[in-house]
Amino acid sequence: MSRLAEFRQLEQQLAAQLAELEALKNDEGLKREIEFETKLRALLAEHGFGLPQVIELLDPKATIVRPVREPKIRAERKQRALKVYLNPHSGEVIETKGGNHKRLQYWKSEHGADTVESWLQR
Repeated sequence: MSRLAEFRQLEQQLAAQLAELEALKNDEGLKREIEFETKLRALLAEHGFGLPQVIELLDPKATIVRPVREPKIRAERKQRALKVYLNPHSGEVIETKGGNHKRLQYWKSEHGADTVESWLQR
């Protein structure tokens, strides 16, 4: 569809909606509803009541049920096991729970990851 055809179609839809809006503005039933709502809200504000309180007064059995949000329960992560590496060349010991230890990374780059993993004590 060309941009011009799309523009004209949207223009027609807008004109139809504007005509419908004008018809609603002149509707007596709608005017009465708007007037009632305005007066009701003013009365509620004057007496310090809200809509839920009015509903409770008029029909106690028709209570508004709002869903209760349950707190999100996060699953606890399993603790990482402590790993102890012993460098046989220097006798240096590294205790770590992750593989992001600077000295351990240095050893892996120097000696190779497989070699350093073989130094794992526990």
